[in-house]
Amino acid sequence: MSPPDPAPSTPSAARPPRLRLALTPAAVIAVCSIALSVLGLIMLFSAGTAFKEGPYYYFDKQLIGVVLTIGLCALVGRLDLENLRRFAWIVGGLSLLSLVAVLIPHVGISVKGSRRWLGFGSLRIQVSEFAKIAMVFCLAHYLALNQTRINELRRGFIYPLAMIVGFAGLILLEPDFGTAALAVAVGLVMLFLAGARWRYILPTILAVTLVFTLAVLHNPNRLRRFTAFLDVQGNRQGGTYQLYQALAAFAAGGVDGAGLGQGRQQHKFLPEAQTDFIFAVVGEELGLYFTVGVVAVFSIIFVAGLMHLRKAPNQFQFQIVLGSLLMLSLQAVINLGVVTGIFPTKGMSLPFLSAGLSNLLLMGIFVGVFLSTERTWGRARLGSPVRSIRELLS
Repeated sequence: MSPPDPAPSTPSAARPPRLRLALTPAAVIAVCSIALSVLGLIMLFSAGTAFKEGPYYYFDKQLIGVVLTIGLCALVGRLDLENLRRFAWIVGGLSLLSLVAVLIPHVGISVKGSRRWLGFGSLRIQVSEFAKIAMVFCLAHYLALNQTRINELRRGFIYPLAMIVGFAGLILLEPDFGTAALAVAVGLVMLFLAGARWRYILPTILAVTLVFTLAVLHNPNRLRRFTAFLDVQGNRQGGTYQLYQALAAFAAGGVDGAGLGQGRQQHKFLPEAQTDFIFAVVGEELGLYFTVGVVAVFSIIFVAGLMHLRKAPNQFQFQIVLGSLLMLSLQAVINLGVVTGIFPTKGMSLPFLSAGLSNLLLMGIFVGVFLSTERTWGRARLGSPVRSIRELLS
C-alpha cells in the first residue's frame, strides 16, 4: 500500500513561526538600526583617537546612549498606542511648553547663537528632537478623530496646519531651520495621505517656501551659508570649510578606505566629525563600499516601513507609523545630502551613527513604534476610506 500523498504546503505553513517573525518589516528595521548603531560606535571610537578628550570619551557616552535607547525602544515596543491616545494633548502641550522654555534667557542653553537645549545638571536635552514625535503623535490623533471631515477647509486643513505651524514656528525661533523644515514636510505629507485636498496643500507649500526664504534672507549667517554653498571651492576657507573637508575625506578614502583609525580629517581638519559629519569619517576610513552600504541600509528601512504601513488597521496607527518613518528617513536624507554637498550645510544628526543622546533616544522611540504596531496589527489590512492612502500604497 502506497503512502498517502503529502498535503499541499503553502509558503506561510512551510515557514516556521520564528522565521515568520524574523521576516517582519519591523524586525528588519530593528536589525538595520542595531547595525547602524554598532557602526556608529566603531566610527566614534576610531575618530576619537584624534580628539583631545581621548578615544573613549564619545565612545563611552554613545555606548551608554545605545543601551538606554535599546531599553526605551523595548519599553515603547510593549506599549499599546491606542491606550496612549488619551494623553496626546498632554504630550503635545508639554512639548510646546518646553519649546517655549528654551527661548527664555537663563532657562534655555545657548550654543553658537542657538537656543535648543534644556539642562539638568551635566545632562542636556535637545527639546526639538522630542517635539518631532510629539507633533506626529498629536497630528495622528487629530487626523484619526476627524478623518470623515478631512475634506473640510477648517477642521480638515486649517486646524491641523495650525498644529504643524505651532511646532515648526517655535523650532524656527531657536533658530533651527532644518528641523523646522523637516517638521513641516512630514506634517504636510501626513495631511496629504489623510486625504487633504491638493488645492489647500499647494498654496501652503508655496507660502512655507516664501517664509523660509525670507527667514534666510534676514539671517546673515544663514544667508552666508547658502551663498557660499553655491561656490564650495571658492569659499573653502569660509562658509563651506566643513563641506570642503568632508568632500576631501571622501576623496582620500576612495573605494577601499584608509583603514580604521587612519583617517586624517578628524585631526582638526573636519569640525563636528563625531556628530553632523560622521558619514565623511565613514567614507575616509572605510571607503566607498561602506558609504554605499549605509545608504542601502537606510533605503531598506524606508522600504520595510512602507511594507509595514500596508497592514495598518486604522487611521491613527497608519499616521503615527508614517510620521515616524518620514522623520527617520528624511533626517537621514538631509544629513547625507549635506555631507555630500547636495544640500547647503545644515547641522542635523545622522540617525543611529552621530554622537548625541537626544537624537539617539528619539530614534529608539521611532523603532519602538514599529515594534509596538507589529505586535498588535497581525494580519489586519488598512480599512481607511481615504482614497489617496490606498492609491499610493497599493
